[in-house]
Amino acid sequence: MTALKERNILIMGVANKYSIAWTIARALAGAGANLAFTYQDERFKPKVARLVASAMPGAPLVPCNVASDAEIEALCDELKSKFGKLHGLVHSIAYARSGELAGRYLDTTRDGFKLAQEISAYSLVAVSRAARPLMAEGGSIITLTFFGSRRVVPHYNVMGVAKAALEASVRYLAYDLGPHGIRVNAISAGPVRTLSAKGIRDFNAMLRHAETKNPLGRPVEVEAVADAALFLAGDHSRGITGEVIHVDNGYHIMGI
Repeated sequence: MTALKERNILIMGVANKYSIAWTIARALAGAGANLAFTYQDERFKPKVARLVASAMPGAPLVPCNVASDAEIEALCDELKSKFGKLHGLVHSIAYARSGELAGRYLDTTRDGFKLAQEISAYSLVAVSRAARPLMAEGGSIITLTFFGSRRVVPHYNVMGVAKAALEASVRYLAYDLGPHGIRVNAISAGPVRTLSAKGIRDFNAMLRHAETKNPLGRPVEVEAVADAALFLAGDHSRGITGEVIHVDNGYHIMGI
């Protein structure tokens, strides 16, 4: 399959082999895309480097702390040097302190709120702005969200509010970047076991509930999320922008 042959795509948010971003990366690479990866800091570099070297040797691996505009600019300079141009970007980055994901949303701290918003929502804005000059031929920006942005999911708390801001950002970025031929969309993935999911209190109960209450009556496959990203990255979705596409086996349509 070569639907993305000669397309250069940046993958942000791989932490380990269970990351949604990693499964997406494998799907895009299988479609012929040239990939580059970021890692947050030196703590994460060895694990990400081993993954990339084992499956996609030679793919650029660049540090980027999305809380730093300087590091985002340095990332784009490196991508310009390596690729010259960019056709896509996968933003799979979110963070909130573990203490904010337990107990009541009412008890969210000011600093915890600001941190979750900066990393989980504003980072998409900052990275999209920096990457736009590299996307002179247009392209696709994809981010990852969750149902907790629109409905109360106990203990998702401040992350649900951050994801709501992320989804609103998708719409505003789609408007701003549309004249440049750049589409911006989000995938709302059902609950899957990832490193970040472990930080949510009672996540296993959430997972079991979603598996038994969704119309298809089965767990969400991370590969299905990757297939949606593959669709959004390519030309078959050329008329779609500003959307949140649910890959949750239909859970989001249920009332009770």
